[in-house]
Amino acid sequence: MWDNLMHLDVSVWEKVVRTVAVYLVLAVLIRLAGKRDLAQLNAFDLVVVLLLSNVVQNAVIGPDNSLLGGTIGAAVLIGVNAFVVRLARREERVARLLEGTPTTLARDGAWDDEALRREGLRKADAEAALRRQNANSVGDVQEVSIEPGGAIVATLREDLQAATRADVVRLEAKLDALLARG
Repeated sequence: MWDNLMHLDVSVWEKVVRTVAVYLVLAVLIRLAGKRDLAQLNAFDLVVVLLLSNVVQNAVIGPDNSLLGGTIGAAVLIGVNAFVVRLARREERVARLLEGTPTTLARDGAWDDEALRREGLRKADAEAALRRQNANSVGDVQEVSIEPGGAIVATLREDLQAATRADVVRLEAKLDALLARG
């Protein structure tokens, strides 16, 4: 039994190369699939993610079904991901290459239908994101963008933005000045 758990059917280096190669291929494919897939996961996307892990399993571990082989593959996968994440955090160019840049979906109350199409977003999904950010419609926003991680961010028109503490303090000062004069 111990031999079955610890005997590798492929070399450690082959396992490392397989794992890194599959990681890179999946990273490129996910990047090409667009931002929506990262944050707006629907039932179909979930099915793809679950099946994807099964599809690439043999590419990572090869003909090796040992406990040690699986552990090596998992350790390499986590290590490569940690390295890539730290590299992207330090290097802005790498982050842009791996993650992309924000895409403007609407400006001055009008949707950019081409940007929605490119990102694979339905207007209904984007409008739902607006409502979660206190906008009733696209007419209430100055700009809507989808960030590299898939979050949809809306900037409300200035006249619809909530007052800040600084706004209240400024108004109090003006009121005090008026009262002192009058």
